[in-house]
Amino acid sequence: MKNTMVCAFILTAAHLYAQSAQEVAEISYKRLSGYGSSIAETTMILKNAHGATNTRKMRIEKLEGREGDRSLITFLFPSDIKGTKLLSYERIGKDDRQWFYLPALKRVKRISSRNKSGSFMASEFSYEDIASQNYRNYRYKGEAKKVKHNAKTYLRIERIPKDTHSGYARQVIYIDPKTYLAKFGEYYDRHGKVLKKVTFMQYRKIDGIDRIVKIEMHNVQNGKRTLLKWDKERIKAGLKASDFSKRDL
Repeated sequence: MKNTMVCAFILTAAHLYAQSAQEVAEISYKRLSGYGSSIAETTMILKNAHGATNTRKMRIEKLEGREGDRSLITFLFPSDIKGTKLLSYERIGKDDRQWFYLPALKRVKRISSRNKSGSFMASEFSYEDIASQNYRNYRYKGEAKKVKHNAKTYLRIERIPKDTHSGYARQVIYIDPKTYLAKFGEYYDRHGKVLKKVTFMQYRKIDGIDRIVKIEMHNVQNGKRTLLKWDKERIKAGLKASDFSKRDL
């Protein structure tokens, strides 16, 4: 009887301590939040299956919002794509709105929801990858599971995009249980096969807030990789909603 009570106590304690996948996702998201607005100088390196590389430079401006973030990406290099811009309005629980400015045509193009899974500027990041990864835009399955990978322990969570036009059926993310920062993950296509593997390679603190420094997206189906690196970033940059106007593209 005594042993039975001890076992019941242990099981109850374990259950109370267990975190849902959504709780872990929310904590992880909030570790990167609170920056207000930011301006970053970034480098994008495209690598094909044979190892040849192509380098691009961008400026990324972001503004936090209660109902969704706004971002503006401006290409600075090379000269053939200089001035190309992507403006994104995240809308929690709804389709994001995105517009592309093509300087060669002097034209603004709306990106339809059905095209969000398409490649962003020939990279292995899609338009939906580039948009804000707010935890509220996903459904989660059960509890976060502790798993071992290369002798390290991670919290494994599974999330399903709410967007019916997403290119992913589901995503599995592995999170450091000490910092609650995402470390790597797998994105599955609509046929249930692994399409991409993402690695969150480096973070840094800016004014006490965790910010990403390097992300690599590896398309396992075509062998291509894209590295996105934040060379410099300034947070609490004083940007306003009016700085993210479609009329200014």
